[in-house]
Amino acid sequence: MELARATWTAIEDQKVDVVLFPIGSTEQHGPHAPLGTDAYLAETVATRAAEQTDVTAVVAPGLPIGVSPEHRSFAGTIWVSASAFRTFVTEAVASLEAHGFDRVVLVNGHGGNMPAVREVAENLTRSHSMQCVSFTWFDAIDTGDVRMGHAGPVETSALLAARPDVVDCDRIAEAGEASVDRWGTWIGGTNVAVDTEEFAPNGVVGDPRLADANTGEQLLAAAAERLCEVIDYVASS
Repeated sequence: MELARATWTAIEDQKVDVVLFPIGSTEQHGPHAPLGTDAYLAETVATRAAEQTDVTAVVAPGLPIGVSPEHRSFAGTIWVSASAFRTFVTEAVASLEAHGFDRVVLVNGHGGNMPAVREVAENLTRSHSMQCVSFTWFDAIDTGDVRMGHAGPVETSALLAARPDVVDCDRIAEAGEASVDRWGTWIGGTNVAVDTEEFAPNGVVGDPRLADANTGEQLLAAAAERLCEVIDYVASS
């Protein structure tokens, strides 16, 4: 069930075990993938898991803006501070508790959100009568020999499986030719780069030419399966 599509009476009448709160970003993903990549994939994983789990899981409206200042030089990127992000997610999730929804999983799709999402989940669990867990889909699965990167083969494969309509396939070759192999500029074992443009002029880390829909389907299936494990744990805790 999607919370935004349900009536309040349907929600009141339904015994909800777990609420899934997708969190993404609106940030550059190279010349071939949309700004909403992280939001699309977080929502996809959340929806698939909600359909597959044996408990009743409701998918809340996703948050499409996150902590993305590292992409600020690329047109269309929207970001907020980590403090503003934490406040919004905290208050939104706390409002669910007012209706008795005290089991929540934050389903995250953006690496830059991870520290803040973990902190929010921990603080809500400590300070409220609820169980809140953070889950970042690509961090929860084994991507094999392919590094996560950014707009590279992992995310592009997942998009080709979930939302092929939003991928500009005509620009994948261009994106791959100008991509870099590693996130950051590493000196003395330390990443000294602040913004993405410093090391990835087109914003792409990892070669999206290696992407394919079959691989994407496997990645999304694995992520949904792992999320189901988390849902079962949260529902029974």
